[in-house]
Amino acid sequence: MRRLYSLFAILLLPALTWGAENFPPPEFTTGYQLPRTTAPAPRAEVFGYVDVAVLLAMLLLSAWLVHKKRSRRELLIVTVFSLLYFGFYRHGCVCAVGSLQNVAMAIGQSGYALPLVVGIFFLLPLLVALFAGRVFCAGVCPLGAIQDLLLHKPVKVPAWLEHPLSLLPYAYLGAAVLFAATGSDFLICKYDPFVAFFRLNGQDGMLLAGVILLLIGVVVGRPYCRFLCPYGVLLRFAAPFAKWRVRVTPKGCVQCHLCAEACPFDAIRPPTPPHAVKSRFEGRRRLAITILLLPLLLALGGWLGHRASGAFAGIDPTIIRANAAWQQEQHQPQANGIAVPLDPASPNIALYRRAVEIRRQFDLGTPFFGMWIGLVIGLKLVFLSIRRRRSEYEVDQAACLGCARCYAACPVDHQEVREAVARELSES
Repeated sequence: MRRLYSLFAILLLPALTWGAENFPPPEFTTGYQLPRTTAPAPRAEVFGYVDVAVLLAMLLLSAWLVHKKRSRRELLIVTVFSLLYFGFYRHGCVCAVGSLQNVAMAIGQSGYALPLVVGIFFLLPLLVALFAGRVFCAGVCPLGAIQDLLLHKPVKVPAWLEHPLSLLPYAYLGAAVLFAATGSDFLICKYDPFVAFFRLNGQDGMLLAGVILLLIGVVVGRPYCRFLCPYGVLLRFAAPFAKWRVRVTPKGCVQCHLCAEACPFDAIRPPTPPHAVKSRFEGRRRLAITILLLPLLLALGGWLGHRASGAFAGIDPTIIRANAAWQQEQHQPQANGIAVPLDPASPNIALYRRAVEIRRQFDLGTPFFGMWIGLVIGLKLVFLSIRRRRSEYEVDQAACLGCARCYAACPVDHQEVREAVARELSES
């Protein structure tokens, strides 16, 4: 692995990786030695704009290959390049997936200024998704690329398992935004399962998690992208509005079922059997019940989030330090509530005030986090209650990752390509 990394370094002309400092440097007493960090060091700002240019170029190229060229083979070349550049060369930083934490922190913390390059990395894939769908997932994201290249013989995930697993990215997104907005932690970067491979170092636990996900990814299409990635939630929201959409075949579907078999992400919906759906919304009573449950789920989620505020706040490093300092001062154990008197004579008064401020932010944010979870569960039940008519195979634009495997499987698409080539030859 070390030799392979050296080869990547020689081929790609490595420079110091670019990054933004999220917190002001703390003041330490004399004699304190900073621990050796495993994160990429900052590099010249100009290289950040080079990364933006590469990102834009790969997004546009992927969109052209998916929607115009309809080429799986050439899209694989883009996938390999993105893995080498954004993954091993750039060490997975800065990435669009983690950038949403910087955006959340910029909104929640007045003292934090969002770096321009990070903001662009956050917005570009979403803007492109509004026009061309999830082409960022198709060939640009290094997290998706490393899984896609290892996928061998995909199996279908049962619906009873897929539906609850599909809720996890929404919960992960809510937690990541909550902790980033309070300035507590960057959960997505901290628990990135593949960054240890990109940087050739990291915690053993995360390295093991990455290995497990990659092993699962041999037979399950992109498990992290489908069942964990928080940025994928935002792309799911944007992709259905895309002007250019993935279509298995532009015309003449023969309903051979090959495209659905080839899709490893269960993103192709089969035609509904004749007379299986009597109306647009089958089971109106069940649909009405789930809609009526929405406000109850919101209220329950908000209440549970409020009750869990102390537990969430107890994870914050500042509150942990404040608890430890208070225990030392009082010589007694203290819960995670940080209900400490702000004694002006205390040497830790600034630490206590910051801890109280963070606790107030959690008191405000956790009810919204709970309501978000309740809303997601409620809408999932609503969508499961809806039955739609389909006369042919249709691509679920929100779930489709634009891998172009269905193009290669479609016999009608191959026939159209052959006819187009024949016309070009006859005209020449």
